[in-house]
Amino acid sequence: MNRKSRIASRRLERSLLSCALAGCMLLSAPAIAQSTGATLRGKVDSGATVTVTNVDTGLTRTARSAEGNYAVTGLPPGTYRIDVVVDGQASSRSVVLAVGQTATVDLVDAATPVVDGGDATTLDAVRVTAARLTETKTSEIATYVSNRQIEALPQNSRNFLAFADTVPGMVFTTEPNGNTRLRSGAQTASGINVYIDGVGQKNYTLPGGVTGQDSSRGNPFPQSAIGEYKVITQNYKAEFDQISSAAIVAATRSGTNEFEGSFFWDRTSTDWRKATEFEERAGAKEESSQEQYGVSFGGPIIRDVAHFFIAYEAKEISTPRTLEIGRGFSPSDLPPALREAYGTGSLSSPFKEDLYFGKVDWLVGEDHLFELTFKRREESDVAGVGGQTPLIAGVDNVNEETRVDLRYQFTRGDWLNDAHVTYEEAFWSPRPTTMEPGYVLVDGGRNDVIFRGGGSPNFQDKGQEGWSFQDDLTFTGWLDHTLKMGIKYKAVEVRAQERNFHNPQFYYDINESTTAPFLVQFGAPLAGVGDGSVVSRNRQFGIYIQDDWDVTDRLQLNLGVRWDYEETPSHEDYVTPAEVVAALEGSEAINNPASGINIYDYISTGNNRKPDRNNWAPRLGFSYDLSGDQRHVLFGGAGRSYDRNLFDYLQNEVTKASFPQFTYEFATPAHPCETANCLAWDPAYLDPEVLRAVAASDGTGREVYLNHNNLRVPYSDQFSLGIRNTFGDWNTEFTLSHIRSKDGVAAFLGNRRDGGLFFAPGTTWGPPWGMNFAPFGTLALINNALETRSNSVLVKAEKPYTSASGWGATVAYTFTDGEQNSNITGWPGAFDYPTIDGFGWFPARYAPKHRLVATGIYDAPYGITLSAKLTLASHTPDYGINCYDAPDFDNCFFDWFIPEGTIGFKQFDIAAAKEWTPSDQIRFRVRADLLNVFNWVNYADFNDWYGAPGERDPNWGRPSSQHLPTRQFKLSFGIDW
Repeated sequence: MNRKSRIASRRLERSLLSCALAGCMLLSAPAIAQSTGATLRGKVDSGATVTVTNVDTGLTRTARSAEGNYAVTGLPPGTYRIDVVVDGQASSRSVVLAVGQTATVDLVDAATPVVDGGDATTLDAVRVTAARLTETKTSEIATYVSNRQIEALPQNSRNFLAFADTVPGMVFTTEPNGNTRLRSGAQTASGINVYIDGVGQKNYTLPGGVTGQDSSRGNPFPQSAIGEYKVITQNYKAEFDQISSAAIVAATRSGTNEFEGSFFWDRTSTDWRKATEFEERAGAKEESSQEQYGVSFGGPIIRDVAHFFIAYEAKEISTPRTLEIGRGFSPSDLPPALREAYGTGSLSSPFKEDLYFGKVDWLVGEDHLFELTFKRREESDVAGVGGQTPLIAGVDNVNEETRVDLRYQFTRGDWLNDAHVTYEEAFWSPRPTTMEPGYVLVDGGRNDVIFRGGGSPNFQDKGQEGWSFQDDLTFTGWLDHTLKMGIKYKAVEVRAQERNFHNPQFYYDINESTTAPFLVQFGAPLAGVGDGSVVSRNRQFGIYIQDDWDVTDRLQLNLGVRWDYEETPSHEDYVTPAEVVAALEGSEAINNPASGINIYDYISTGNNRKPDRNNWAPRLGFSYDLSGDQRHVLFGGAGRSYDRNLFDYLQNEVTKASFPQFTYEFATPAHPCETANCLAWDPAYLDPEVLRAVAASDGTGREVYLNHNNLRVPYSDQFSLGIRNTFGDWNTEFTLSHIRSKDGVAAFLGNRRDGGLFFAPGTTWGPPWGMNFAPFGTLALINNALETRSNSVLVKAEKPYTSASGWGATVAYTFTDGEQNSNITGWPGAFDYPTIDGFGWFPARYAPKHRLVATGIYDAPYGITLSAKLTLASHTPDYGINCYDAPDFDNCFFDWFIPEGTIGFKQFDIAAAKEWTPSDQIRFRVRADLLNVFNWVNYADFNDWYGAPGERDPNWGRPSSQHLPTRQFKLSFGIDW
């Protein structure tokens, strides 16, 4: 075991012990139906006793009639038998409850047994006849993804989040590099939160919304361990925190009273896929493969009392990447080393992931339920290749995550307490695959990249580690009200090591010399200050209260409010170095009214920054049953939801101060030095230590990042109105939605020209790069600025799959008119204008105007199951620098365009599965998936250089990469026992 692993192991052991002790101390605390627990309620005869039993695990809950009503909360999803006893007479029926569902089942006239088509008192009858209930009386805009859909629908990867795009308003994308993103509306993936067994999986450090999902081809959780989940796009209740777009609520599988096991293996390879369009142009198809395999096993420890479930899944991928020489050049224009790195113009990128999951549940009597779950994720990935970056300049991504959760549910009468003690550790650690100086060939300017070679500048280690306690309490004893309230406390240590440009990057102008650079960027530790690392011991606190009030038999109001608070010591206690303060105060250009900058908004004394305490989030919703039989329900809501500021943005203030980045120019005829950071070229500078010695002796030109002293927490305001209908076996939903998100963080350039000007007189383009404030270089100012707004029409139609009918179908259509107030699509650098207003509003980058997803499952003869999925979406806009329509290069501007074609994305997938049961204990499975049946080409990136003033670039709008898969065949085998 290496040193890093031993340290991680010791941390885990200490943290687990702390969690266990804390859990023991907190078991007596009062606790509520959490987000994954289902609620069963309705009318019943006065004086009746209602007993609800999970037929697979034996979990039993009992409720007594309160003035003709009953409610049973905190039920794990599954099949239940409902036994009603009144005046000595009994009746039974069976139902299937979904994750987090609130189901209304009226149990009246118990003297006449109510049984759904058969003797439901026997286990087999219950399994066959149990009906899946439809939730209609709710203000939530939610869609359930069943285990049947997860198992049957075609898919390229075992990422359970991929099925979320069957929900209106959701988009799941697989980028050309294989990384996956889940988004909702016009917002980024960071606005998502996933709650597994009631515990949020939020990434506090990096984008992506969920830990481990930034820059990863991996899966967040073993799919075989997910029972089912639901997607809430709006009107989620007050218990949901750290979210600004959609909530994914998932429940993990538990062991049952029967021993069960499963093994699967699936594979696809080079010969089983069509070449990409770019491989066809190059005349060669890169080797590629994908294998996924895993095993799961569960059963009773003590029948009806304790159970276990374990799962392991692995993924091994070799993915083709397309290389693209920029700026219209060809391979023959490259110097020999880069021409060799370019090769045939395509390459393969390897990836490996291991996922582990374990769960033990223990039911003590009817009132006490304990669950202990464990998850481990390990993955490595050669990333950052493709486009202008060959393998030699790639990055080795290491992504690791561990989570342990101890859960205790206590029920007594009208009370349910749900408590969690959780430990988490998640780190993302990219390193250059080649430790040598980088070679960047450009066409004039350093941003006009033609091709790269040498080592990558990417050198990071970022993540979070800590523990949390959350406690939720539900009370159903107040007539017509279900009250929920809860608290959450989290102590999490967020860490970042950012030593970017550890490998210096030398820039060569193809128009001048491919052997002598004109510029170099590099990083160096600052002696006596640090090495580019920062640790912040954050504290989070949240509290909420929610009332679901049945005003009448038809009208329900959902009234809630929550408050959240977070301390980030590395931000609040930071003291701006005295030399930086002196430089700012002494800068005539920056400390100037004409600059638009109040430098004292960014100078921290260590006690003038406070956490944002004004995060009150009201959540209001209603549903009205128009017909009184739950067939036509009007619903709507309005609410605010706060997310959080990502530590990856806040940490730059510290890491850049201790591992600053330097930019030096080498005077050449085409690139005369325009700053004080000027050196005469010497091949000795190819040694990073020689460069760092120059920076240590000089110290000028290093970057400075400063956070605004009053940073606020980003949030979204959401409004909706819709109607939900049931027509026979079909459920439909039509919703109008408006969402506006505000206070997203962006970085602005603080440098100014003489007189405080950002642009040169008479120009509207050209940031003041190189206009340094002695002895420092670039000044970046972090502030709240980013906004999105969207108006949407969400349409859904679903015929749930049932074994009786043998088929199921879903249709989800979304119309979105979305905007964002900048062209920012990744790291939030807004350096091209002095304020966000300079950008103007752009059509939302990730929200297609039209998107349609349709799925179907059909039980064909001979034990064959057929399934299909169709996805159609209009083009999303591309952004670029428009100099073509400008009078000259000093007045360029950002612009957007829609690529040619009416359909931006189209894919049709089919699957066929066959099962054999040679005995009652064994079942064999074979399945074939054909993805992208018609081999539709879905372009992902386009050449966004409009061209020089009056000279259209002939390659403008030309596709440069495509989404995968091409037409691809995948074969799967499995065995269940």
